[in-house]
Amino acid sequence: MNHKQLRIRINGSDYLMYEGTTVLEACLETGIKVPNLCYLEGVSERASCGLCVVEVEGAKSLLRACVTKISEGMQIFTNTKRVRRARKTNLKLLLSNHPRNCLQCDKNMKCELQKMADELDVREATYPNIRKKKVKLDETSHSLIRDHDKCILCARCVEVCSQMQSVKAIDIAGRGMDAHVSTFFDRGLGNSECVNCGQCLLVCPTGALMAKSEVDKVWGALDDPDKFVVVQTAPAIRAAIGEEFGIESGTSTTGKLVAALRKMNYDRVFDTQFTADLTIVEEGHELIDRIKTGGVLPMITSCSPGWIRFAENFFPGILSHISSCKSPQQMFGAAAKTYYAEKLDISPEKITVVSVMPCTAKKFEAKRKEMNSAYRYWKEKTGTDEGKGFPDVDHVLTTRELGDMIREAGIDYAKLAGERFDIPLGTSTGAATIFGATGGVMEAALRTAYFKLTGSKMPRLDFEPARGMKEIKEASVEINGLNVNVAVAHGLGNARKILEKVKDGKCNYHFIEIMTCPGGCIGGGGQPVPTNYERRKRRMEALYREDESMELRQSHENPAVIELYEKFLEKPLGDLSHRLLHTEYRKTPYIPRTGE
Repeated sequence: MNHKQLRIRINGSDYLMYEGTTVLEACLETGIKVPNLCYLEGVSERASCGLCVVEVEGAKSLLRACVTKISEGMQIFTNTKRVRRARKTNLKLLLSNHPRNCLQCDKNMKCELQKMADELDVREATYPNIRKKKVKLDETSHSLIRDHDKCILCARCVEVCSQMQSVKAIDIAGRGMDAHVSTFFDRGLGNSECVNCGQCLLVCPTGALMAKSEVDKVWGALDDPDKFVVVQTAPAIRAAIGEEFGIESGTSTTGKLVAALRKMNYDRVFDTQFTADLTIVEEGHELIDRIKTGGVLPMITSCSPGWIRFAENFFPGILSHISSCKSPQQMFGAAAKTYYAEKLDISPEKITVVSVMPCTAKKFEAKRKEMNSAYRYWKEKTGTDEGKGFPDVDHVLTTRELGDMIREAGIDYAKLAGERFDIPLGTSTGAATIFGATGGVMEAALRTAYFKLTGSKMPRLDFEPARGMKEIKEASVEINGLNVNVAVAHGLGNARKILEKVKDGKCNYHFIEIMTCPGGCIGGGGQPVPTNYERRKRRMEALYREDESMELRQSHENPAVIELYEKFLEKPLGDLSHRLLHTEYRKTPYIPRTGE
């Protein structure tokens, strides 16, 4: 860090700022808001929108604050007539090519362009639309929709995909009026290296990127008297859904969430944390088995579908390192349509499983062809091949989509009294709660692995080395004389650094946790907007507080999971467990990027 300080003046007031600071950063630090649409701290500084212009004494033209570094004695003016006029002009130019159908847009009332127009008092676009032709929606992805007509070419999505996630599925193609965000050869997101993480969606200032909504399909299932509709909610939902209704970020609203879902007439309201505990039991036994039998190490977690897609695309040679366990979402679907269907004596074809997830990639995961183990189970058990077959999970909603449905149902979320999940698939432990935070799966797995190997609890259940927002976390745990080396990475750019070591055989880890999104699931592409560092941190803290408040904090202690094994699965890693709860991963065709 540069400790040299420079004297500058902003709007007539003197300040000391560190050398290397941009004008935008200096203004923000002094409480002066400078409008911008393309800037993204630490990720994108393309200076394309032209809204952050300021006047600097001695400069012939206005300067873009996001890329202009301060200098000794610089005098900056942020609200002169010239500056205000230029900002309005630039904003009107952006609006001239933008659709006016705000009521139909996924980002209505949350759109940064819309908000900027209000703040700068721009009420109409006075320039003609010069975009040559309307481009068809890109609906090739199972998770995301891209609307080129709403794109303002800020390139935030491009930078996040490239710099943060290291995927590079999209880039700016063409020049001038032909410039647009595109995949390789305009083949669409579904035919590209896109991993469906939705981080691009979180930073898009307009509605150019949207989650592929399943709201209408879920309403249809709820309205169908012949359907038995069960819903599961991921750990990260409880720490973020309140933000959709004005509740302070970092507030866990588990009881309100259950109450809202019950008022929407789901037949059962369950918790994905039940199968998060189940995942830990299976994954913990798998890790122990690999260590004892000389299996492939390091073993890498498999709960994050975006990361799985990333591995299949970019690191097919390390697929044997990935745990064969399905994600908790998919384990739940399989359990609901086999174990629970038998328990209630209901045909699995009548059961509709709805997931509420913080993750857009979960939509893609639910539609993977191999995710129909419950159908294969019933086909084998009944000896018939009648019917069209059915997936383990039918529909996936994001946190934002659930927020929309709760509002549409006329439910006052903030005033709801807390209720409890239904049993048995709503029973969970604190270990499952922390699945939503980076390092949580690692911590939960170690709690159970330690107990299974030693017969006693870890000296301290809170495993601090796995916690926090550090990009890559490493630690060693002594278990029965063996030093188990572990690592945690969140964000695919950080995952790539670890995976390169695994590929080259240059790491001595036994167990690695990888999460696609920064902060883990609490920062998923389906979470409320904005999702920034502070909000991720507060959501994470909410999950750890809930873990600490729970009576049971180790997955193997979950009585409903114990009963599931006693009455149905028999044992971890057993034949039925493998058929329903485990899967295989495959190399996907490589699609070259521009210039390769």
